[in-house]
Amino acid sequence: MNCILGVDIGTTNVKALAFQPETGQVIAHASAPLTTLNPKPGYAEQDPVDVWTNLTSVLAEVCREVNQQKGHIEAVGFSSAMHSILGVDDQGKPLTNAILWSDNRAEKQAAALRQTPLGKDIYQKTGTPLHPMIPLCKLAWFRDHNLRLLRRATGWISLKEFIWHKLTGRYQIDYSIATATGLFDSARREWYAPALEFAGVRIEQLAEPVPTTYAVPLQNSNVPKVISDELAEAKLYIGASDGCLANLGAGAIEAGITTITIGTSGAIRRTSQRPLRDEQGRLFSYILNVNDPTDKNYYVVGGPTNNGANVLQWVSEKLTQSETAAVLTEAATVPPGSDGLLFLPYLQGERAPLWDAAVRGSYLNVDWQHGRAHFVRAALEGVLFNLLRIERILSRHTGPTKVIHANGGFAQSEFWVQMMADIFGVPVRLNESNESGAIGAILLTMKATGRVSSLVEAAHQVGFGQTFEPDADRHRRYRQVYEQFEKTLP
Repeated sequence: MNCILGVDIGTTNVKALAFQPETGQVIAHASAPLTTLNPKPGYAEQDPVDVWTNLTSVLAEVCREVNQQKGHIEAVGFSSAMHSILGVDDQGKPLTNAILWSDNRAEKQAAALRQTPLGKDIYQKTGTPLHPMIPLCKLAWFRDHNLRLLRRATGWISLKEFIWHKLTGRYQIDYSIATATGLFDSARREWYAPALEFAGVRIEQLAEPVPTTYAVPLQNSNVPKVISDELAEAKLYIGASDGCLANLGAGAIEAGITTITIGTSGAIRRTSQRPLRDEQGRLFSYILNVNDPTDKNYYVVGGPTNNGANVLQWVSEKLTQSETAAVLTEAATVPPGSDGLLFLPYLQGERAPLWDAAVRGSYLNVDWQHGRAHFVRAALEGVLFNLLRIERILSRHTGPTKVIHANGGFAQSEFWVQMMADIFGVPVRLNESNESGAIGAILLTMKATGRVSSLVEAAHQVGFGQTFEPDADRHRRYRQVYEQFEKTLP
């Protein structure tokens, strides 16, 4: 019984799935939570050694489960969150914690660069919007605040590269993670010298870029014996970023399919056969799979939002002091459009489409008639209106959305999912599994190992749950409300 292991190194947890291609079944699963540190306001860090320890624990558990079922792991594919960065010495030991995507300490560096011709050039070359989240700006922060450390570090790498080095002894970065750094020329598939010069790093401090289907064997005797025994004959496939693999894992490869993920934050994405560059630098364009002689080139394009289910959490905890289920039930008593009440959902700054870490949210058109339920519903609508604005920008480049594949924590609320269908005016299909990053890693590995002939064929392996159809009357109402929402935006 051969298996493929999908590993997802997220921000909130690490997880692994063992998948049996012949039956299409997940036969083992394990996860472990990760701790995010906030030593100062605006900072978000993780201890890379803690991430490694939790990952080996998860891998050991899955290997034991597979072994108990007399299975054999033939390949391991990796998914990872984007935009982390840490410094290491010549022994591979961390000199810093890993600075995460949600860390905003480089706000000044990002804002200054965005206004310059160099900033516009870097966006055009890399496809990465300029924001405090990206390693380019974080390195510039070290340039301004700790130049000695910036120069002294042997390497500046992501958490994924840290893990990959632990498993293989190699400092390598996949094209997908590299295109999310702001340092990588996506067309030439090499580090972009002007970006490195701005950040203050040398090319020898960065890892070797490799394709997302690149593979090597396990080369670390320090992992637990159950892992080394089970993976002794397996190949490790470097994989891609969680955003790109979430699209593949959601079955969203073909034209007209848009993926929306709403967890704490959110993202809207399309898969394209060409890179995308927005004239105002509002959209990302990351490599999923290129330079593959047996398949087409694929890029994942779109925009992330800082404000997703965290808005519902804020409403529940701060505004109503009620359980989430009760809040959603209350919101359903109010008509679409919340009787004119609008909410700008920028509670934690915003990435797409504003790319402004300092922007903040607000209610507009507050009237005597508005009660608590109106404030709740308007908040939920505001999250989706912001995603719709990103979708409209995206559609101008990639064509109209015909169907949405949706996943994330918000999918547990049929009310909120139906609201999405009514606002966007297209069917919304729920993915059968919310583990889209790990599943995407498995599907990309299946392509790399020849088990499927293309990523389109791989995407057809994805299962779905319920489909929500838009209501025509509610959609017409929401179109009117959205026009008011768009007029109020910064």
